[in-house]
Amino acid sequence: MQLMELCVILHLNFQMMKKTILSALVTVLLLSGCAAEFNKVYKSTDVNYKYEYAKECFVTGKYIRAVTLLEELVTIEKGTDNGEECLYMLAMSEYLAKDYQTAAEYFKKYFQSYPKGVYAEVAAFYIGESLYMSTPEPRLDQTPTYTAMTAYREFLDLFPNAAKREEAQHKLMELQDKLVQKELLTSQLYYNLGTYFGNCLGVGSNYEACVITAENALKDYPYTPEREKFATLIMKSKFELAEQSVDSKKLERFRDAEDECYGFINEYPDSKERATAEKYIERCKKFTGSEVKTEATE
Repeated sequence: MQLMELCVILHLNFQMMKKTILSALVTVLLLSGCAAEFNKVYKSTDVNYKYEYAKECFVTGKYIRAVTLLEELVTIEKGTDNGEECLYMLAMSEYLAKDYQTAAEYFKKYFQSYPKGVYAEVAAFYIGESLYMSTPEPRLDQTPTYTAMTAYREFLDLFPNAAKREEAQHKLMELQDKLVQKELLTSQLYYNLGTYFGNCLGVGSNYEACVITAENALKDYPYTPEREKFATLIMKSKFELAEQSVDSKKLERFRDAEDECYGFINEYPDSKERATAEKYIERCKKFTGSEVKTEATE
């Protein structure tokens, strides 16, 4: 019985292996056939044949092949009835193939060439969308983020009633949040550096840089959900700056830090950093000689 079962298992394994090999061979043959067909189209001088094949590639999701043909066709078909569609398909093929930078350039080219074209509204939206997909993480330079935001704003100005209006507005908010995160990370970095490099090599303190960066962020994005985090960094930096100051500047800076702590408690009475603010206040009073103030939240 065991020998019989072993034979059956071996037979089944052989059949499965044979099917796998056959399937692989069929795939290779099909790919070879497709490649041969594409090469035939690519080398053809029949422009209409190429155009129709490029459209088929675009519709069936073969975007790389579509791009290869359309890059040639946009030049050949320029000024013809098919020229506009070729340029649009090329831009969208690049986008769907995830070459977002190139897609943005082609969408811009389409919109500049056909500002009242059939796909003008879609192209204007996808300029922003392509740039949005190219934006870096918050720690990196955010120049591409500003460029994407500009593109979305231009789209909203040109097409205020566009079907993609809400989506563009949502993406704008996402990009703004990325800029806020960039400022928050920069502020935190300055705070973490503290006195490193001898207070910025004599050109100002890292704590001062943290305060300036965080305060500017709050001016630029007053309604950000990260507001408390910026306020916390400002409070801590002002206190540390006072602590590290030379004697001639201690009194002024401890007064500033004390005021900042009271302001923080007023704005965020339930903050987990309230105890820190209260501790700082007691420390500041030793230098300012200020009287005990009424509870800030009263």
